[in-house]
This record gives sequence, C-alpha cells and structure tokens, in this order.
Amino acid sequence: MASKKNILLFAVLALLVANAYGKGKKKQPVVAYDNRSIIINGTRQLLFSGSIHYPRSTPEMWPELIRKAKEGGLNLIQTYVFWNIHEPVQGQYNFEGNNDLVKFIKMIWEQGLWVTLRVGPYIEAEWNMGGFPYWLREVQNITFRSHNEPFMFHMKKYTEMVINLMKKEKLFADQGGPIIMAQIENEYNNVQAAYREAGKHYVKWAADMAVGLYSGIPWVMCKQKDAPQTVISTCNGRQCGDTFPGPNGPNKPSLWTENWTAQYRVFGDSPSQRPAEDLAFSVARFFTRNGTLNNYYMYHGGTNFGRTSSSFVTTRYYDEAPLDEFGLKREPKFGHLRDLHRALRLSKKPLLWGTQNVQKLSKDLEITTYEKPGTKICVAFLTNNNTKEAGTIQFRGVDYYMPPKSISILPDCKTVVYNTQRVVAQHSSRNFVASKKAKIHKWEMYKENIPTFNDLGVKSKSPKELYRLTRDTSDYAWYSTRINMEKQDLPMRADILPVLQIASLGHGLMAFVNGEYIGFEHGSNIEKSLVFKKPVNLKPGVNDISLLAMTVGFPNSGAYMERRFAGPRAISLEGLMSGNLDITKNHWSQEVGVSGKKTELYTEEGSKKVKWVPSNGKPSAVTWYKAYFNAPEGNDPVAIRMTSMAKGMIWINGNNIGRYWVSYLSPLGKPTQEEYHIPRSFLKAKRNLVVVFEETGGVPEKIEVVIVNRDTICSVISEFHPPHIKTWERKDNVFRAIVDPVKSAQLSCSDNKVITNVDFVSFGDVEGACGAFSPGKCDSPKARKLVEKMCMGKNTCTVPFEREVLVDAGNDSCPDVAKTLAIQVSCAHPK
Repeated sequence: MASKKNILLFAVLALLVANAYGKGKKKQPVVAYDNRSIIINGTRQLLFSGSIHYPRSTPEMWPELIRKAKEGGLNLIQTYVFWNIHEPVQGQYNFEGNNDLVKFIKMIWEQGLWVTLRVGPYIEAEWNMGGFPYWLREVQNITFRSHNEPFMFHMKKYTEMVINLMKKEKLFADQGGPIIMAQIENEYNNVQAAYREAGKHYVKWAADMAVGLYSGIPWVMCKQKDAPQTVISTCNGRQCGDTFPGPNGPNKPSLWTENWTAQYRVFGDSPSQRPAEDLAFSVARFFTRNGTLNNYYMYHGGTNFGRTSSSFVTTRYYDEAPLDEFGLKREPKFGHLRDLHRALRLSKKPLLWGTQNVQKLSKDLEITTYEKPGTKICVAFLTNNNTKEAGTIQFRGVDYYMPPKSISILPDCKTVVYNTQRVVAQHSSRNFVASKKAKIHKWEMYKENIPTFNDLGVKSKSPKELYRLTRDTSDYAWYSTRINMEKQDLPMRADILPVLQIASLGHGLMAFVNGEYIGFEHGSNIEKSLVFKKPVNLKPGVNDISLLAMTVGFPNSGAYMERRFAGPRAISLEGLMSGNLDITKNHWSQEVGVSGKKTELYTEEGSKKVKWVPSNGKPSAVTWYKAYFNAPEGNDPVAIRMTSMAKGMIWINGNNIGRYWVSYLSPLGKPTQEEYHIPRSFLKAKRNLVVVFEETGGVPEKIEVVIVNRDTICSVISEFHPPHIKTWERKDNVFRAIVDPVKSAQLSCSDNKVITNVDFVSFGDVEGACGAFSPGKCDSPKARKLVEKMCMGKNTCTVPFEREVLVDAGNDSCPDVAKTLAIQVSCAHPK
C-alpha cells in the first residue's frame, strides 16, 4: 500500500500538470461556428427555430405557446426587441406586462429552448415605425439608419441598454443562459443604396458596435450581402435553398433567419396562404444545400393590440403560421413541420459530419447525399423540382416514386420516412361558435360632439401635417375652418350642390359641414394618399367645415422613414357661382384625439363621466358604444365578431384589443378580418365592459362574442404516403423501425376532448379539404363503420390503411383506382 505522503505528492503533481495544460489550452467559446453549423458547448446543432413576439400575446399565453413550439420540434425561439414599447418616452423604460422581455426569455429557458435575440433596433416586423419610438423622429438633424451621428448615438445607447439588461439577468449563453445568437440591423440591403457611402459606413459601424458591446455569442445580419466579417450574413425569404448565395465567408454556416410561413395581411387583402407542403419543401431543400438553421417567421403571429401595427396592417398577424393567432395548432402545417424536424433529426449525424455529394439526374431530378465514408452513417435527399409532373428516381438499385415538387428523406439511404408532398399529419378546420353565456345586451351610445373652429386650440394658416401633429399619441386629429358665404356665391338650382374636395396624404378622412356628416374616404397600403370629393350643403352666412383625419399606423419600411407625411394638404370648394375656392390657407384650428379617448370612456371610471343613452340601432358616425357580457364558457380562446360595424377600435375592460375595419372589403367582397381576439386574461367572470368607438357608422346589436376552436379534425392518407415518422428512430448509430411500419390515418383531439361524431369518411377518390370534403365517384360504406368503431368516444385513434380492412372482399366498386382514405370527425369534452 502506498504511503499517505506518496499519495499526496502524486495528487499535487497531477494538479500542477492539469493546471499547466489548462493554461496552455485555449478555452472554447460556449457558442461557436464553422462552415457547417452553430456549435454549442462543443456540440454541432441542427437548429429548428420559430419567431414568437412577446408583445403580440400575453404573459399568460407565453408558457403554452413555448410548450407547443417545443412539441412541434423547435429548439430555438427567435424574437425582436421592440424599442418603441420599451422606451415610448425618451429615457423612460417599460419592461412590464406584455413588454416583460426578461420574463419571456426565462420562460423559454425553463422549457429547455434557446433564444435568438434580434436587437434591431430597426425591426420592420409590420410594427409601428419599424420599432422606432416617435421621439426619435424629432431629434434634430437625424437621419434614420445611416452614418448619422444623432442616429448612431441613440441606436448605440439603446442597444447597450438591452445588452446590459441581458447581462444583468445572465441570459447570454456564455453566462449560462439561453441566448445563443443576436442580430443587429434588419434587411438593410433593401435600402442601403439610397444612403450611398453613408450606408456602407453605417453597416460596418453597426456590426462593430454590436460586437464591441458583447462578443460572447455570434451576431448576425439578415439579407446583408456586404456584411462585415465580424458578423454572419443570413437569408430571409421563401426559397433560401435556391436563392441564398451563402454566408459572407468560407468559415460561416448557412442560416435562414426568416422563412415566411405565409404573408402578413393588410386591410383590404384577400386571404393569404402558404401550403404546408411548400413550406416543408423549402426547409428540406435548404438542408440539402448545407443549411443547418431554419427559422419560421412567424411560428406564432399573434395580435397587434392597440395601435401597434404599421400602416394598414391588420390586427391579426400571420394567422397562417403553425400556431394561429389564438395559439391553436394550425393543422396540417404544425404536424407536417413537426414530422419534418423529426426526419431531419434522424439524419443529424450524416448531415453534420458527412460529406455532401450532389448527383443531377435531369433538369428536375437530383440526389443529394451526406455520407461518412467507411460507416453506415448516410442520409439521402431525393428531389423532384417539377411542379406539375411526378417522377421516378433510381437510387442504389431501388426505384422511388416522387410526387411533383417534393423531397423524400432517407435517413439510412434506404428507407423513405418523409416526403414533403405527402402529409401524414392530421388536418383541422377552425370554428367560431357563438357563446351561450357571453351574450351582449343593452348597448348604450354616446356621440362625439363635432368641433368647430373655436373649439380647437391649435391654430395655423393651413392644416398641420398629421404625423407631426399627433406625435403618435392618437390615430385621430380634428381640423376645422370657418367660411362666410353670400347667397350669390351658392348655386341657384336646388339639384346642384357645391363639392368639397380634399387631397390628403393619408390614411383616412371624414368630413362634416355644419355638424352634418358628409362622408368618409381612405387610401390603401399601396397608395396611402386619397382624394375626398363629396357634395355639401352650404348656407348663406357662416359655415363650419370640420375634418377628422386619421392614420392607420405609421410606416415601417423604406429609406428615410423620418421624412414621411400624412394628412390633408389641399382643400377646396368647387362649383360655387364665383368659381372654385381654395380654402387650404383659410386659417385652421386643430386638436389631437377624440374627446371620448381623453375622458377614457373605455374604462369603468371614465364611462361615468358622460351621459349614455340606449342605442337606437341606426348607424351613427363618431359614436361610442358600451355594453357588458359574462365570460364565455370553457377554456377555449375568445374573440368578438364585428361584421355589423365599419371601422374603429375595441376595448375590453379597459384593454385596447386593436383596430377593426370590416367595411374595407377585399376583392372577394369580404372583410379581411371579421373576428378580433380577446385574451382570456382580459376577462372577469361577470360584467365585462366592452367599449367600441365606431368612426363611420355601424349596428352594435349584432356584435357577437365567439369561442374559437379547432375541434374539426381530419386525416387524408393515400396509397403513396409513407408510414408515420414516429415509426422510426436512430439509436447507437443504428437506424431502425420501432414498430411495424404500417401507414395509417391518425386522429387526436386536443385538451382532453374526445371524438363525439364522425362527420365524413371516404375510401376512394375523395375531393375537397378538411371542413369541406365531398365524396368522389367510388367509395366504401365499410370504411365509415370501421372508423366509428375505432374512434368514437376516444381522444386518439389510428385507422390502418389496408384495402382488405376498409373494403368488403369482392365489393370494390373501383379496384383499379388509387385509393385515398379521408376522415373528418368532431371533438368535444365528454358529457
């Protein structure tokens, strides 16, 4: 046995050797990268990311949104930091409630996901002024997003404040937190040319500034071809697998910071959709081209509460994302992408350590493999780029059928576990159901007084510019002037009236003459300016002309954003006996906002300050309405249906849930958005105050509180679909089937609900989509009986795709037709 003295001596020597080795060895950063991937704690990572913006939901919703993102296969959440909500007044910071960025990031970390922090400070994001606070616009001699000293001073000060907050809370990865990457600026190449040399200098300055403030994690710049070497340039778009030329250096990974899951919508738009199949194809394509990070913009879009959206953007944001506005899973997009992430994870080792080989078979067909020589580590991506015709690819002695525009993933270079065009995940259809408990009764109304010249405090010769007048404190501003008319100035014929013409730079305008409502006109997202032209009744003597000008959010993109303008600029009376009369410089008075907003009529206390009268059921301009309702039954999300109204704002218990505009119809003849989200956390059990400010006239009696669900679920499986991805696993470098790989229709109700009705079953040549199926020319009655037997009363069920089970022997009406099994069921809580 060695003596204690010898043992002690050996321990000391070992410690000295280890210490000397440690000093000589360079410490590896927690987050690093090379030309293949991001490396975290020494391990290469495939990163599946999704954008979720904290102010577009509520803190009560955050945990469930993050949980569902993780369930969907994400390991990274991306968010912007919104300058104008955190510093609405210069030097006064707000990180509370919906603005609690730290709380949001900590919730993400609690569920084991990482974070990409897009500091901006310019974010675009269809957010008011692209995230810039209004006060920044009034800084002397400022030019946004340029090598301009005033702008750079405030940008650095803000960026440093955000970074210091993250450091204080130890949220960066090298401090043990979840933030593994940060972004400075945003899509600057879109405007850089407008700033010429100042733009080039600004890009370098911005990158150097960010890295200089914090270098413990990588920084990125999206869509920045000339990004400095201190940051990584990344791709934004729909098809980065084909459009991205690669990062700004040979030792940097290919990262996709914005893969648009649909298209944001503005008032007046038709529905915007991007199929799950196209989205999945784009992601798989990017990973065949050395991509190792994909971020879905958005994964949950949420709600533009209050006045936060940019010009003409709807209150509902990116509703076509995998999680819809209400946080419900939009199937099959959610499930199809979840399955894609699983297929790519099964391929992780060859993707990250294998050697790429691309074999072009024809114009449209190609094979991409990642393989580690001398091992069984191999993945193959078989691609058919033809958007119309199917194809066949022979790979290693086997023929593989390829649907149009699709990629098949073979994690062992043998077995197809996933095809982007073949959706195995279930489908769903969203329902808005009128609440039985939340009936709204006894609407009351209060009309705004129409102000005249002497009522308004701000005087000027001509109307003041609208943005600068409101300073983003209100959507509204009153303008009024007074003009004397002699009897001989007015048309003598009763069928001829003078015309009031107003040229405005936007966004909307209402006119009143002697207190009488004349009409409303508005611009659009593409052409914000407008010309108002309406006949008016003028009288001999004094005439008051009052205008309510309005914005629908500030602009969020383009060069020189600080130099945008809105509001009336030229006003005239036409058709007078003396000719046309320009009254632009007739002396005007102005005032920001409407009186009901100033007295806070949307709160319990404020609503007591005026006399309300019962609603008369007739449309009335510039009118406030209030009523009460009890909380809806159950726990499903809640919305308010506004189809009987026109344009305005909604408050629930004092919370502004956003702008509504149902009178602006799309080319399809329907409102762009009819229902508006009421977060459950805004509600009390009883007597919830709803207040509506209607601008142009509506009928509140038809407003409904509705419950939102996706309790209509479906499955559509064809003979060409692969078995479910859950059938497979990779363990100890061996790819294998967990269970017998049999294709099947799988259905699962959410929130512990069960299948209460089988709405539709077809085994043949079905047509339509979930919620709107119709049987084809051939079918099987046996299939419905089987589905009812296997699914009724259950939370989940699996129906095997087997002809002998779904069709009676010898009774197949169309044996030569390729079969599709389509099932639609309804879910509900068991009674």
